[in-house]
Amino acid sequence: MKSDIHPDYHEIKVIMTDGTEFTTRSCYGKPGDSIRLDVDPKSHPAWTGVQRVMDTGGQIAKFNKKFAGIGARKKG
Repeated sequence: MKSDIHPDYHEIKVIMTDGTEFTTRSCYGKPGDSIRLDVDPKSHPAWTGVQRVMDTGGQIAKFNKKFAGIGARKKG
């Protein structure tokens, strides 16, 4: 096996969406760095079974405004 080709494998801190933390080993960043998760098993619908609609930046409102007239039939 070749020497000096493997990345540095060290401990980092992972911060979950609810604020809980745990330590794991990773190649991410430098030793002692932390990573904050946006989605984790405690909040993702695939694991929780609870669906939430998150309207980020008004995407749903924008869609509804753009396609409001489609499907509405006019008499005449």
